[in-house]
Amino acid sequence: MTLERLHVDNHLLALVKPAGEPVVPDESGDVSLLERGKRWIAEEFHKPGDVFLGVVHRLDRPVSGVVLFARTSKAAARLSEQFRTHSVRKLYFGVSASTPRGADSGELAQWLVKDPASNTVRVGREGESGALLARTRYRVVGRVDALVHLELEPLTGRPHQLRVACASLGAPLLGDLKYGARDALEDRSIALHAAELDVEHPTLRTRLELRCEPPAKPWWRSRTEALSRARKGAGQ
Repeated sequence: MTLERLHVDNHLLALVKPAGEPVVPDESGDVSLLERGKRWIAEEFHKPGDVFLGVVHRLDRPVSGVVLFARTSKAAARLSEQFRTHSVRKLYFGVSASTPRGADSGELAQWLVKDPASNTVRVGREGESGALLARTRYRVVGRVDALVHLELEPLTGRPHQLRVACASLGAPLLGDLKYGARDALEDRSIALHAAELDVEHPTLRTRLELRCEPPAKPWWRSRTEALSRARKGAGQ
């Protein structure tokens, strides 16, 4: 499998994660993006021994898109702090077979509780044991046939945050059987793609903007048409 690189420098490595590949090794034993990234660095820069590559954020296995790794411990610490304080901007694309209830855009605040046994997250209440506040901005960007295209911006970084948000709005993501989708997608992915990631470079202190187009799958191909229809409807 070709390793798609978005950015490489002495401190960072940004890669495209295919849907279905784990970011880090898991119980499946499948090769992870982390392992492939380490292997590429070792070969590209002729580095002997174990290559350092710091994990500062993750994507769920069935999700595709931008993943940023740190190549130095200094970069790892500084990037981790940005993710911890939510100073990183993230934008995801989503596709649903249903229109969100209520307005076509808004912000959702939820208290989320994770069940490690089932690896699912549910909406709880403030003050409940283990409940973490999740804030999500969402916007319908267009509709084509039976598909609704969404842009989702997590203002916090909670497990399954966007998947739960879409389900709570009555618009579960295509293929997301855990959160209300009726059918699986052909490749067992879910229609969620990490399209944009903006961070402060850990040493240059300039803004680094990473962009990644969705994979060539049927449920993504209508996004361009949906955006075009939306612009025409807005008179642009």
